[in-house]
Amino acid sequence: MAGRGKPRKLNSLDAECTKVSSPDLTEGKRSEKQTKQKPKKAEEKFPPDSARGESQHSRAQRTCATRTKSTEQLPLEKLEKKEIPKTTRTKRCSDRTKSQGLEEEVKPEGTRKTNPRVRKAKPSEMTEIQLKDPTEDSVHTVKAKACGTKPRLREQLDAKMQNEQYFEKISKAEQQTPKNTREASEQTTKTEICAGKAKSPPAKACGAKPKVEVQSAVQDTKVAPGKSEDLKRKDMTEEKASTDYILKETLKKLKIKMIDKANAAEVINAIIQNIINHLKQNTLSFNDVQEPLKTGSYYENLKICNPDEFDVMLPILVDRVKLEPFGTDGAFYSVELKRGQKNLERFLENGILSATKMLNEFREEVKKCVKNFTEWRVDKKKKGCPAVTLTTYVQSVPISLDVVLCLMVKSSWPPFTTEGLKIECWLGHKIKQDYKREPYYLVPKYEGKGTVENDGVRNKDVWRVSFSHIEKAILKNHGSKKTCCEQSGENCCRKSCLKLLKHLLHLLKERDSSFDKFCSYHVKTTLLHACCLRTDDNKWRVSDLSDCFQVLLQDFEGYLENGQLCNFFIPSQNLFSGIRVCKGLSDAIREERRKGFPIFREQLKNGN
Repeated sequence: MAGRGKPRKLNSLDAECTKVSSPDLTEGKRSEKQTKQKPKKAEEKFPPDSARGESQHSRAQRTCATRTKSTEQLPLEKLEKKEIPKTTRTKRCSDRTKSQGLEEEVKPEGTRKTNPRVRKAKPSEMTEIQLKDPTEDSVHTVKAKACGTKPRLREQLDAKMQNEQYFEKISKAEQQTPKNTREASEQTTKTEICAGKAKSPPAKACGAKPKVEVQSAVQDTKVAPGKSEDLKRKDMTEEKASTDYILKETLKKLKIKMIDKANAAEVINAIIQNIINHLKQNTLSFNDVQEPLKTGSYYENLKICNPDEFDVMLPILVDRVKLEPFGTDGAFYSVELKRGQKNLERFLENGILSATKMLNEFREEVKKCVKNFTEWRVDKKKKGCPAVTLTTYVQSVPISLDVVLCLMVKSSWPPFTTEGLKIECWLGHKIKQDYKREPYYLVPKYEGKGTVENDGVRNKDVWRVSFSHIEKAILKNHGSKKTCCEQSGENCCRKSCLKLLKHLLHLLKERDSSFDKFCSYHVKTTLLHACCLRTDDNKWRVSDLSDCFQVLLQDFEGYLENGQLCNFFIPSQNLFSGIRVCKGLSDAIREERRKGFPIFREQLKNGN
């Protein structure tokens, strides 16, 4: 501080400024004022350099050295008290550093403020970045936070160009400064990068190895394995939702209106009662006909679309009969009457009750009865069909009624049924015993050519055993819990799945006539087997309609591919016996299932 009042000596820079300046004193004073007004901000923090007796060149060196001095070398107390000067060049460098996601300066750990918008990186998210100093051959490895958003390729290239320009300017400035000042600047830059912890993506934090970073950016644009699984799950969820919608809308279309059911039932009940009265009053062979047994899909609440088909069995009681199996599958039997059945003796042939004779006379009696009702007509007889089919119209809708003659046998079930009716784990052992105490029925139905004989009995004279009344009882009480589908219990989707499968089979038969040999009884048997395999009501929840229907279809496809579907009551009988197009139907159902049932979509689109 000595020599405060003495005039300072002119150096080389001052001499050059004196030669250039005008000799006019006013202009010199004016230039002196302008020179003093420019470094106004710097003078607020530090005393005038002229008072200290320092030259302009030494002042520039001191300012540069103070600016580039490492903040980490200062004690904590001095950092809190002393302010770091900021020159114009330092401010520009800091602005560039901020644009690249780096912090301007390092704050003590106790006073550092965190940005609430920036998520703290987990240890697993820390990545190593290699920073290459443009002035030296050393490479520095810094741990940086992985950014939440992956950098795009264009952003990587822009960051590369900005970083190269930034380091070029810094290198030019460092060449003009002494070596010790440059080392302090390098240390400050490294400290700022470490303190910033790379808020921006790694490519923005440094310009080192741009080729590797660009490749990683391109790879990041590809779908990661985990993300692809999420997309697959999303697609599967959307596909399932679409399938659920199609199935539910199809079920709504299949629902029968109550008024249509009431009108059809009234007409059916009237004609059935007239036929029974006619048989009791005008015939000797059928005068002991029992109460009608109403079976079939309508009475099982499984009818779809319209109430246009009804099945009614008219049983004739036979107390004492002898049954002999016809064939090896255990479904067909020859009936031999014992004493006490005089009203049926006229139908005997070699001691065997002829199903053909008995059915022909029954058909003639029904025709006599229907003549009095002009709105009804009798259809032609179908080969091997045990029913007499009547048709009429109810409000312009055709309705058919199958009246089936049958024999009611009150005795123990045939031995072939021992391994059938596996409902112990589903409905319980007690329910099974109650069902087996019920009588069984024989209907005049045969398969193949009627003239084929077996042990002197023609094929057309045999009877087929029927358990349609047991099927009806099971489907009405189908839950493992007694309250299933009741007001006090939860609903299941067993019947809904059966309706959908029946409707699918019906549409496929309309498309391909080769599937005509398949019938709704095959579908019903498939459902009964499925219920015994999946006994818990929770596996048939209404909310799982799509999944349950898919599983039921897979069961049906398996039976078709193997060409074997066992009778639910008589396991030795194959219901697909003699059908050669099982594989074709299986392929058609599988295609519909995999494509989301386009046949249902088309029907809904057409409004049918």
